[in-house]
Amino acid sequence: MKIQVWDKVVRVCHWGMVILLPLCWWSGEQGEMEWHQSFAYLLLALLMTRLFWGLFGSETARFSQFVRGPRQVFDYLKSWKQQRDPHPGHNPAGAYMVVVMLTLLLTQLVSGLFATDDILTEGPLYSYVSSDTASWLTWLHKQNFNLILAAVGLHLTALLVYRLKGTPLVAAMITGYRRGGAEAPKMVTTTPAWLVLLVLMAGLGWGLIWPLW
Repeated sequence: MKIQVWDKVVRVCHWGMVILLPLCWWSGEQGEMEWHQSFAYLLLALLMTRLFWGLFGSETARFSQFVRGPRQVFDYLKSWKQQRDPHPGHNPAGAYMVVVMLTLLLTQLVSGLFATDDILTEGPLYSYVSSDTASWLTWLHKQNFNLILAAVGLHLTALLVYRLKGTPLVAAMITGYRRGGAEAPKMVTTTPAWLVLLVLMAGLGWGLIWPLW
């Protein structure tokens, strides 16, 4: 039996981040800082949309529904070999990975707003802090990316392990559906779709117009 586990907002934010994160890295490595800033603003728009949806979205999207205490995570990890992931959304361990990844991305994007390459490019909020603070945030911006790479590597490893167990998590994030005997989570939300679209479009507009302006 197929059940819906991910709504469109979660899937758009997820795959948008998958696309934009490498583009941010590529543009920064190539010195294409206008593109780097545009990609970063777009990524920030998706991140803010996901955080908003984590508070007011569907059941599997809400942090209050899938983030569990350390004890539950420990119990899950002890028995993960004996189960085929009965959780309709994020399992307890996967939930921690979501929180870590979102925190690292937020740290990366916020620090970038104050960063400088000491040549031509400065973040839009660079002038609001001292040069010492800007230098520290620039260092954080560079070092934090290594933590993001480590988190991505751990995430990909987990996906591979679950695929070998017969649980295709990637397919579920593409289609929104997965096979399972668990009760289907609630996809209905009281948050109007236009409000989510407004938040996303505002971020997209800022990301495309700000660098040109």
